[in-house]
Amino acid sequence: MSLQILTDRIKNILGTDSGLGATAKFKTEEGSVFVDGKTVPNSVSNEDVEADCTFEVSTKNALKLLDGDLNAMMALMTGKLKIDGDMGVAMKIAETFGGK
Repeated sequence: MSLQILTDRIKNILGTDSGLGATAKFKTEEGSVFVDGKTVPNSVSNEDVEADCTFEVSTKNALKLLDGDLNAMMALMTGKLKIDGDMGVAMKIAETFGGK
């Protein structure tokens, strides 16, 4: 249930043309949320495919990050968030999704 909430929240924040120009995946204990920001309109799905940048985080903490209730840098330092892949994409994701 939480994965669907996370997926819907990401869809709403991303919109149809985020300007992201990359793919990202949020890998959670409940499944994955794949963001394709290369296509217009942008798409969000629960596919588990390769992405330019992967964020490994619990569903609960992912929602807290989106709400601004969890600082991304603190989450990284405490092991609540792991990032693999293109750090430039990670920075764009932080700008796009940060605390909305």
